[in-house]
Amino acid sequence: MILTPKPRRKIRIGLVAGGLGTYWPQFPHLLPQLQESARYVSERFQEMDAEVTDVGFISDAQEGTAAAEQLRRADCDLIVLFLTTYLTSSMVLPIAQRAGSPVLVIDLQPTEKMDHASFDTGSWLAYCGQCPVPEVGNLFRRAGIPFRSVTGWLRQESAWARISQWITAARVRAALREARHGLMGHLYPGMLDVSTDLTLLPTTFGSHVEVLEFDDLRERTLAVSDDEVAERMDLARKIFVLDDSVNEDDFAWGARVSVGLDRLADDFDLDSLAYYHRGLAGEQHERLGAGMILGASLLTARGIPATGEYELRTTVAQLATQVAGAGGSFCEIQALNFEDNVVEMGHDGPAHLAVSAKQPLLRGLGVYHGKRGWGVSVEFDVRPGPVTLLGLGQDRDGSLSFIAGEGTVVDGPLLAIGNTTSRVDFGRDPGEWVDDWSASGVGHHWSLSLGHRAADYKAAASLLGIDFRQV
Repeated sequence: MILTPKPRRKIRIGLVAGGLGTYWPQFPHLLPQLQESARYVSERFQEMDAEVTDVGFISDAQEGTAAAEQLRRADCDLIVLFLTTYLTSSMVLPIAQRAGSPVLVIDLQPTEKMDHASFDTGSWLAYCGQCPVPEVGNLFRRAGIPFRSVTGWLRQESAWARISQWITAARVRAALREARHGLMGHLYPGMLDVSTDLTLLPTTFGSHVEVLEFDDLRERTLAVSDDEVAERMDLARKIFVLDDSVNEDDFAWGARVSVGLDRLADDFDLDSLAYYHRGLAGEQHERLGAGMILGASLLTARGIPATGEYELRTTVAQLATQVAGAGGSFCEIQALNFEDNVVEMGHDGPAHLAVSAKQPLLRGLGVYHGKRGWGVSVEFDVRPGPVTLLGLGQDRDGSLSFIAGEGTVVDGPLLAIGNTTSRVDFGRDPGEWVDDWSASGVGHHWSLSLGHRAADYKAAASLLGIDFRQV
């Protein structure tokens, strides 16, 4: 692999199965059957690239309290309660209250249906995991605990696909919970929607915002050797096609800044970086800001979204789509095509190489529209197929929300101006879509990710405790 992904810890899943202990002496074959189902569920979770804390099978409220303490110590990203048969809600309330983690209830009966002709009461009870789900849902609501559930049968892959969405959501929660977001430079003048209360991310997600200076990048860039510049240029030639418009000096400067950016990200242990600096008359900070695109795109490809225009909230959205496995490129509306019913969208500057339809291009630009400086920019077409937009909105009361929209990238003519570009069909009049999208509170920019992933992002919003809106 040419670019080494940023390592992240595995998510921590807590697992507990349970049923009502009163049944065990009455129906001796029931508990072994339910424990076998619990073993199968545990094995499925072990296969999900997660650290699983399986606290076993509980049969009464006391065992539920003991399991809650074990799970509290495990500091889980998600706790899964497997209701194998009827149990009382008092058995699971301590787990939801004391463990301090979001909870998913699953009830998976052994097969698609009962064999009514041969089943006795004990056999039926193995299919009775749905029975307590409304009871648990009511209690959670009364206790102020968000309720989530997946109902199905043990080997039903569609049910496991729904469970997998919650595992993806837990990955997003874990990443945002521990993320270190770099914020370097200053707000793009006049972009009031981009302005973000820096306290909001720690208080909403638990993440950290590291306020950086362009001086931090300047000193690291000045320390880059000529050999390191040559090595980075060689790397770029392997990843990008170089357009004839690329100036060699500008290319070398972008490579030098790229190495400096890597050091900045390593030194501050960054999970994302939002930046902007206007500068003046070609002074060094202006040249640094203009030389960011190559290095920021390479960082983004490694799973560290690096975004211009000081777009902190969009880098959070990009990090969410990245850890969900869907990439995520910096994006805005560029134009509408009312003949083809598509919205043309993309952005200049840093891009996520994973969403490119083919080998990306480095293009030389004499000017960056609306910005100071000049140099090399990344250009590619987004690969055709389903995509999901994800933005991080901020409302009047300061609260954050995930805002998503699903569409399909289709082929057609695109601009060749050093931007990432795409034609997205939302299955409706593009003007009406823009009106609804703009009314959602999404802001100027968002992350464009691969696949139809709104259900994943909705689940992540639930675990994060923020609103979700889909346009």
